[in-house]
Amino acid sequence: QVQLVESGGGSVQAGGSLRLSCAVSTYTYTRGCMAWFRRAPGKEREGIASIQTYTGDTYYVDSVKERFIISRDGRKLTMYLQMNGLEPEDSAMYYCAAASVSVCRPERGATSWYWGQGTQVTVSS
Repeated sequence: QVQLVESGGGSVQAGGSLRLSCAVSTYTYTRGCMAWFRRAPGKEREGIASIQTYTGDTYYVDSVKERFIISRDGRKLTMYLQMNGLEPEDSAMYYCAAASVSVCRPERGATSWYWGQGTQVTVSS
């Protein structure tokens, strides 16, 4: 059964930090690739980070590299996104996603992602 439940969003001032969590089912975790996407008002959903659940290999897009850290805990079946140095441009609805793919990247393309319901992050200047 597919299950992804995000939590941890909220409002923070620029420069602050938040940690998002994504609790998943065993089936979802074993898809092998998990990722974080975000969608700001008026913009398309963009992938920002991904993690291979078995190896721990990670990938970040340039806009969040050095500021965000993606991780997972296999015992808790949970993925995390530690967000530091938040900027107003990071304000968006954040979604966790899972997929079974050979190359784990936070890209829409032809990948069939399973999605969570989203959690809102608002960064004020």
